Order: sequence, then structure tokens, then C-alpha cells
Amino acid sequence: MAKRIVYREWLIQPERYWGLLAALAAVIAIGGAAALYMEHEGHWVTGMTNSVVWGLPHVFAVFLILAASGALNVASIGTVFDKPVYKPLARLSGLMAAGLLVGGLLVLVLDLGRPDRLVVAMTTYNFTSIFAWNIFLYTGFLAITIGYLWTMAERKGNQFQRPVGIFAFLWRLALTTGTGSIFGFLVGRTAYDTAVLAPMFVVMSFAYGLAAYMLVLMSSFAWDGRPIGPKLLKRLKDLLGLFIGAVLYFTLIYHLTNLYGAKDADFEHFILLSGGIYTLLFWGGWVLIGGLLPLGIVYHPRLGKEPNWIAGACALVIAGGLAALYVVIIGSQAYPLEMFPGKTVLAFGEPGDIGGTVAPYVPSLPELLLGIGGVAVAMLIVSVGIRVLQFLPESLSDKEMDGLTASAA
Repeated sequence: MAKRIVYREWLIQPERYWGLLAALAAVIAIGGAAALYMEHEGHWVTGMTNSVVWGLPHVFAVFLILAASGALNVASIGTVFDKPVYKPLARLSGLMAAGLLVGGLLVLVLDLGRPDRLVVAMTTYNFTSIFAWNIFLYTGFLAITIGYLWTMAERKGNQFQRPVGIFAFLWRLALTTGTGSIFGFLVGRTAYDTAVLAPMFVVMSFAYGLAAYMLVLMSSFAWDGRPIGPKLLKRLKDLLGLFIGAVLYFTLIYHLTNLYGAKDADFEHFILLSGGIYTLLFWGGWVLIGGLLPLGIVYHPRLGKEPNWIAGACALVIAGGLAALYVVIIGSQAYPLEMFPGKTVLAFGEPGDIGGTVAPYVPSLPELLLGIGGVAVAMLIVSVGIRVLQFLPESLSDKEMDGLTASAA
């Protein structure tokens, strides 16, 4: 007989729980006020210009969407690839995927400038636009994830868990491919016009989603006094190390592809050497903080066994992911457009207008608050979910995991 997994609600002290909810609600309220301020005053209060039309909120939104897809990867490993050790982690995986996606989409909608025009985007479709495709991908992902959670929690739905899991796995690959293609299909921007961005975004989602998942799992278990065995923690951190290495590999391929083509040489020089803040974020944030440092922690013979250091590596991956998306999304817009090949175009109008110079961009406080508010929305959904419903297993100790593996065999 297969070993039964016992799930329980999050049982932390009420004062700590309500304190957490109050803090998250306050951050959400501040983020909402920032969004209202930007909508009322106009985008001139932000750092965005006619050249940089996607600012810091888009960095947060895209990160949350990628992390949502990657968080569901944990459930996919248990269901689609039939790895019994990961099955107790599946419910939290689905909840985090839904919460992160909702948080990311809220930031995206509130950063449109005219959120009320979302109705037009939902009722009038231009199927030659990748943006229209993504509306279906995002809403479909949320619906599929909710259905996936139902198959895990409802006994009558258990028989559908594997087919729904396979469908969810394929859908989320399409979702992250579509998100990467938003940028890869923009031929007008030198940095965006490459198909490598689509698979690179898929791999990024694996790393960022798993890092966010591990942080939530470890903190929720620590606050509740539930055990996580060293063997399971080793599995998760080794998997994270694999994904970090894959991100670094695709980063190398992305830039080697651009360097091979003479037309992209100036852009590569801008990002890698002379781009100021973008060069600093690339080498210091994307490569060092988000790649080499966590990779060194994960595979260090001593530090890689310490839960606090593993949690630190996850936090570094998340920080590096935000830096990477800042470089991809904003740095690529700041680089001047080639309006007339072979000609010099002088900048015109206000600083930052489309012209022949690098567009300045300094994120404003309301932009930052809106992005953090989206993160708080995701964490609020997860916190309420694990407190009200049975998403967390009672124990993830080595004894429990070994028994689960033995019963599956």
C-alpha cells in the first residue's frame, strides 16, 4: 500500500500570522496608492520616456510571471516525471504558481497607463500580435493551475492528476516561451531581435521559480516547526544549481550570438563594457549575484549543507534575476534605435525621446512601490492559502521521504 501523505494547515501563532498579513496588506495598500498616483498624474512622474516605455514595474511583472511558471515545475517533476519525493511538494507548488501569476498580472495591468483599457484588450484581439496570444496563455495558465490543484486535493480528481499535470507542464512551457517571444519578436530593437530569448526565458523561469519556492517552503516550515530532511533539501538545492548553470549557459549563448553578428557589436559593447548601470547590473547582478555566488554556495561542501546558506543562495538568485530582467527589458530600450542605417541621427525634443543617444532612465519611487506591491499580493495569496487550506505536508523529514520512495517502489 502506498504511503499516505498527511497535509495540515499552517499552524503558526495567530499574532505572528496576523502581523504578517497586516504587513503585506500595508505594502499592497502603498503599492495601490502609487498606482493611483501614476494614473492620476500621468507617466511623467515616472522615469519612463518615449524610448523607455517599459520601466521597473515591467521588470517585477515579468519576473513574477516567470517565477509562477517555474514554481509549478516542482509539481510537474512529481506528477509528469513520476518522482514520488516531489509529490508532497506539489500542492504548495500550484498555490505559489497561481499567487505569483496574479501578482505579476496586477502589476502589468496597473502599469499600462490606462488600466481601464484592459477591457478592450480582452474583447478585441489582434492575432498577429504576440501580446494577444499572451492574454490567452496567462488566463489559461491560471485556470489550468486551479484545476491541477483540484486533482491533488479531491479524491475523485486524483485519476485526472497525471493528464492534467502533463497539460499544465506543456502550457507553462508555452507561457514562458510566449513571454520571451514578446521581446524576441520585436525586430525594431537591436537587443530583442533574437530567438534565443524564448528558451532563455524558459530556463530563467525554472531557476527563479524554484528559488522563490524554496524560500517560501523553508520559511513556512521553520515558522511552524515542521522538519525538512537534509536529503530533500539536497535534492532541491542541487536542482537549483543545475538551473543556475543553465541560465549562465544561455546567457553565454545569447551574447555570443550577438557578438558573432557585426550589426550587434555596438550593442554588446554597450551592455558588456560601456553601458554604465546596465554593465554593472549585468556583471555584478546577473552574472555574479544571480549566478556565480549562489552556484558556489550550492555546491560548496560545507555551506551547501546549511539551510540558512541555501536560503541565502535562493535570495541571491532572485536578486540576480531582477537585475537580469532589468538589463534585458530596460537596457535594451535605453540603447538608441537605428532609425536610418548608416546615418547619424541627432537627439531631438526632451532627453529620452527617440533619437541617436542612449535614453536616460531612473526608476521613480512609485514604480518601485508598485512592483513591491505585486510581490506582496503574491505572498498574501500564498499566506492565506496555506493557513486556510491543507497545502503543507506535516513533515518532510528523511524518514517520511524514504518511506514514500519505498512504498512507490
